[in-house]
Amino acid sequence: MNKDEILKHGAKHIGETKKLAKRLKKKKPKDLDQIVHDLHDETFEEIDCLDCGNCCKTTSPAIHDKDVDRLAKHLKVKAVDLIAQHMEMDNDGDYVFRSAPCPFLGADNYCSVYEARPLACREYPHTNRKRFYQVLDLSVKNTEICPAVVKVLEGLKKAY
Repeated sequence: MNKDEILKHGAKHIGETKKLAKRLKKKKPKDLDQIVHDLHDETFEEIDCLDCGNCCKTTSPAIHDKDVDRLAKHLKVKAVDLIAQHMEMDNDGDYVFRSAPCPFLGADNYCSVYEARPLACREYPHTNRKRFYQVLDLSVKNTEICPAVVKVLEGLKKAY
């Protein structure tokens, strides 16, 4: 399946996915992290983010002060100028990029600030983190954006 087919599959089965997330949050299985990490590794053997870039094309990460400082240093600009040019404050009090796609995403889906990218970008799609049960709701939401998350959560349905 291509990325669009995977995303359509995820949308079609969102109800099951939400039920799974609710069950897993409640039970917090001891083997959840290991299973998710194995599914993450399997999924990213098949999926190349550079073929998709949907996350960078459609959403903005939360950008914290450390991210702003790191990006500004990398770009050799003042933090205030970086903020003024590319960012705005969201309802949660975090900076986000003012526009989508990300201003640093190239036509080839490469990130021009990859080494200095925000923490949220570094951690996305959060399918290889510890205490995965803490990001289950976020992961369900990310099935709208990321085909890899769809595949990981479909794998979880088979495991549980």
